[in-house]
Order: sequence, then C-alpha cells, then structure tokens
Amino acid sequence: MARFIGPKTKVARKFGEAIYGSDKYFERKNYPPGQHGNNRRRKTSEYGLQLKEKQKAKYTYGVLEKQFSNLFKKASRAKGITGEVLLELLESRLDNVVYRLGIAPTRAAARQLVSHKHITVDGKVVNIPSYSVKADQVIAVREKSKSLEVIADSVAASSVHDFSWLEFDQNALVGKFLNTPTREDIPENIKEQLIVELYSK
Repeated sequence: MARFIGPKTKVARKFGEAIYGSDKYFERKNYPPGQHGNNRRRKTSEYGLQLKEKQKAKYTYGVLEKQFSNLFKKASRAKGITGEVLLELLESRLDNVVYRLGIAPTRAAARQLVSHKHITVDGKVVNIPSYSVKADQVIAVREKSKSLEVIADSVAASSVHDFSWLEFDQNALVGKFLNTPTREDIPENIKEQLIVELYSK
C-alpha cells in the first residue's frame, strides 16, 4: 500500500507548520528547507499558492494524489460547498477518525493500526484506512489489541473531548462517530477555496 515515507520535518518546514503534530526539529528550524531557506523572500504565484495548499492537505491527511483527486471529484458532485465537503470527506476517513479519537498519536500510526486489523467498525474488523465512517457508527479497538503499548500511551495523552462530533470511552476503548463535522469544527489550517480554484482551472 503506497504511503509517504520521506522526511516529515522537511515537509513541515516547507509549509511553515508542524502539520504532523509536535516536532522538536521543526521548532528548531521553522523556516523553509534548503541552503537559502532562512533568507528566501521569493514571491509565490497564485498557482503556486493553490498548489501549496493542495499539497498541505494531502500531506496532513496522508492521502496520495489519485486518492485526493477522487475525493475532490466526489466532493464536487455532492451538495454543499465543494471545499468544505472535501474536508468533511477527509475527516470521515477511518484512519483520521482513529487519530481524532486519540487511539493513535498520529494519522500515520492510525493508518497502520487500521491496516494491521486492530480496529473494528460496528463490531467488524475493517483494515481499509480510507473507509468512510458514517454517523452513529461505533469504532473500537479489537479485544486482543487493547494491550498494545502505542494505543495505551496515545489514549493516556489524548484530548478527544475537544471534538464535538466524537464520543470515546477510554476504559473500553470504544468510540462513536456522532456526525460528520462542519468546517467550523475542523481545526486544520487549510484554505480549501484555493484547492477548489486549482482544480477548476
């Protein structure tokens, strides 16, 4: 299964944000990568800004180009504002929901837990990270996986109460996807309208 395995701090520095979460290396070098990263003052074109925003969304949610393009097509066919629907679809991915519930410390770790069959949806094992979670579906950790150290550590440090669209029982390791979040609920710093403009060219 294809996924990004390159240097994550370098990607975060390119966007000027710690898009993968807390990163001590990014905090030390929070300027663009490259020999002249600290001194670069080049003006970015309109296309460049739009492309950068799309790339940021892709890296943030761990989605490859073809997947992202398909999600955009789906969003453009749906009712509502295309950019907002796109983010709602990204937030509804199973790997993202597992991450938001606090079961995994990062989206990459959540993707791995799903792929390795540690997660169930409505009592059935689902090993597809891109699975689209629907309202009122129950996401849980498999009984035999509850002792995994990565899950225990992540749950202990999680703050799922910050998300109004989720419920989570930390003792039972069972969560519920109450509803698809609205744009106001999604904390990611993504200018989705720039992505829409890019695909509209």
